[in-house]
Amino acid sequence: MRVLFPVLAFIGGIAIAFQAQINGGLGKKAGSIEAAFISFLIGTAALFFVTIFFGKGNMLAAGTVPKWQLLGGLLGAFYVFIMVVTVPKIGVASTFIAVIAGQMIIGAIIDHFGLMGGIKDPISTKKIAAFLLLFVSLYLFNKK
Repeated sequence: MRVLFPVLAFIGGIAIAFQAQINGGLGKKAGSIEAAFISFLIGTAALFFVTIFFGKGNMLAAGTVPKWQLLGGLLGAFYVFIMVVTVPKIGVASTFIAVIAGQMIIGAIIDHFGLMGGIKDPISTKKIAAFLLLFVSLYLFNKK
C-alpha cells in the first residue's frame, strides 16, 4: 500500500499534464473562460454518471459540512482557468513547475500549522532548500 498512493498520484499528474495541454488548445479555439466552463461541464457530466452507477456516499451530506469545505469546486475552476490561460503562453512544463512550487509552499504552510484539520508537519530547513530549488528550476526552464 505504501507504493500504491504515490503511484496513483503520479498517474494523476500525468492526467493533469494532458488535461492542461488539451484545455490550452481548447482555450485558443473557444476562449479561456469558455474552455474552462466546457472542461468542467464535461467533467461534471462524467462524475454525474459515475456517481449514479458507482456512488455509495451521501450527496445530501454537502448541506451539513462547513461552508468553506464547498470551495474546492471553485478553486478547481480557478485552477483550470489559469491552466487554459498559462499553458499556451509558457508551455506545460514551465506552468507545472510554477504550479508545483505554489502547491508545495502553500501545502507546507497548511501542514506546518495543521490548517483545516490537517496533520501538523513543521517546515524545516530541508523543505526551504527544496523550495529554493523549485524556483531555480522554474528560472532554468524559462531562461532562453
